[in-house]
Amino acid sequence: MRIKLIIPAALAAVVMATGCTSNKKFAELQGKYDALAKDYHNSQVELAKSQERANSLDALLAEARKNNDQLKRQYDSMQGSLNQSLLQNQQGSINISKLVDEINASNQYIKQLVQAKSKSDSLNMVLTNNLTRSLTRDELKEVDVKVLKGVVYISLADNMLFKSGSYEVNSRAMETLSKIAKIIKDYGDYDVLVEGNTDNVPISRTNIRNNWDLSALRASSIVQVLQRDFGVNPQRLSAAGRGEFNPISDNGSELGRQRNRRTEIIITPKLDQFLELIDKAPETKEKR
Repeated sequence: MRIKLIIPAALAAVVMATGCTSNKKFAELQGKYDALAKDYHNSQVELAKSQERANSLDALLAEARKNNDQLKRQYDSMQGSLNQSLLQNQQGSINISKLVDEINASNQYIKQLVQAKSKSDSLNMVLTNNLTRSLTRDELKEVDVKVLKGVVYISLADNMLFKSGSYEVNSRAMETLSKIAKIIKDYGDYDVLVEGNTDNVPISRTNIRNNWDLSALRASSIVQVLQRDFGVNPQRLSAAGRGEFNPISDNGSELGRQRNRRTEIIITPKLDQFLELIDKAPETKEKR
């Protein structure tokens, strides 16, 4: 009986011992499971975070690529604008250079014109000096000498040359005409035109029909005096009458009519003879 009791007790002890071992193992396994579950959970959280970061990086990368494409398009546009600007600038530089050349050429031309005008003015002054140097102060009051574009105009008042309504040269004019004849003969290659001019008052002479006749006859008289009395070559001389149709003043006043009654001696030199005038010009007081 005692043996029977011992056996079940032993079996119970064995079972209990075995049960204790299983519980311990179970508890150990449970702990490992819980740790693994926690690690798994943490891994899932980290995976989710990583996935979120990856998605965010993908978005940033896509945005960066989009921005890069936009910047590339802007770069291409700016490069095109720069190339166009460089082309326009190059064309502009060419145009500016051409404009500068044209301005320089224009300035040079203007300079040449100024020099030519100064030269012409100097020659005109020399020629005027030559023509007037032998005339007295009183003669210069009735003799107007000017040079226009290389042509010399000597205007003589008719009251110094002729009596009123007459075409005969008076003795008072001979001395002045002799001086003008000497100048004409000094420049023997020049052509000489003598023009008669009147006012608009009609002439009333039986042998003179009108002012055309009077002006032509006065010019002819001066030409003949220059030839006959002072030896001017008649081949160089011409006589013309302008009548009342070449006035230099208003015929409405006595003074104006007096100015219009004139005889002009027009001397036309050749261009290559201007330089000779400089050599023959009298020295001025400033040079002395």
